[in-house]
Amino acid sequence: MIRWFVVIIVALVLISGLSPLLQKLGFGRLPGDFRFRLFGREWFIPITSTVLMSVVVGVIAHFI
Repeated sequence: MIRWFVVIIVALVLISGLSPLLQKLGFGRLPGDFRFRLFGREWFIPITSTVLMSVVVGVIAHFI
């Protein structure tokens, strides 16, 4: 359980750090990706982009 928690935290940190690069590639502008401003801060919930990246990683892992 701890291992999965660490993996999720690392994935979130990487996605947050790579967010500007991913936005240039089109991630974050897909239907189902939510961006809104709340409490003076911009929030970003990339549901569709996360599912798409999970599928790509799953396909790559299947071939490895």
